[in-house]
Amino acid sequence: MPKVAKWIGDAVEGLMKTKFPMMKVVDKVYITPNFIKVKFYGDIANMDFQPGYAVAIRVNDTEFRNYTPYFFNKEKGSLEIIFHMHGSASGTEFIRSLEIGHHLRISIPRGKKMYDSSASTYIFFGDETSLGLAYALQAVVKQEHQSIQFYFELDKENIYLPELLGIKRNYVFENKESFTDEELISDILFKNSLHTEMDNKCFVLTGNAKSVQTIRNVLKRENVKGRIIAQAYWAEGKQGL
Repeated sequence: MPKVAKWIGDAVEGLMKTKFPMMKVVDKVYITPNFIKVKFYGDIANMDFQPGYAVAIRVNDTEFRNYTPYFFNKEKGSLEIIFHMHGSASGTEFIRSLEIGHHLRISIPRGKKMYDSSASTYIFFGDETSLGLAYALQAVVKQEHQSIQFYFELDKENIYLPELLGIKRNYVFENKESFTDEELISDILFKNSLHTEMDNKCFVLTGNAKSVQTIRNVLKRENVKGRIIAQAYWAEGKQGL
C-alpha cells in the first residue's frame, strides 16, 4: 500500500473500526533470524479468508503493509502470519518490535483469490515472500484431494525453510534470480513434464515481479496448457506492492 498522510491513516482506523478489528499478539516465534511467526487473537468471525488474501497492517504513522495469513480459525478468533524480515524497512522494524500483549488493528482480508476449486493439479512458483501462501494453499489442496508441486527460488540461508514449515513436494533453487532465467524455466517444465497435457492444471506464480513475468512469458511461448494465476509481491526498487 502507498504512503498516506498521518491524519488519513488515523481516520481510516478510527472511522472504519469494523473493517479494522483490534487484534492482540498472543505468540511470537523466530523461525529463523529473518522469519517470524506471529499469532494474533481477535474478532475475525465475519472475515472472509481465501488463500492469497492479505490483511493490511499500519507499520508507522504514514505506511501500511500487506501480509498474507497462512492460518486462521474464525471460531477461536486466531490468525497467524509468517513475516519475512528484510533489511531495515519500516515493516521489518515494526514486526520486530511486536511483543506478546501488544494490540494493533488489521484490515479485513482482500486481494486476489489464488485457489481454483476446478483445478486438479497445481504448480506453484515463489520465493521467501510466498511461503505463507504456499502453506495455506497446501492445506486447502490436501483437504480437497488435489495435488500441488512447489518450486522456490531462495537465498542460501533459507533453502531449508519449506521443509521446516512443513511444505511438502518442493524443489528449491539456491539463487534469488533463478526464475528470471528463461532457459531454466523451460528446463523445469520439460524435465518435470509440466508442459504435457493435464486435466485442469493451474500455475500459481508469486514473489518477485520479474520472475513472475519471466515464467508467464515462457508458459505462453511454449504454449503450455493450463490456467495461470499470478501475484507479484515485490519488485526491485519498489515498496509496498
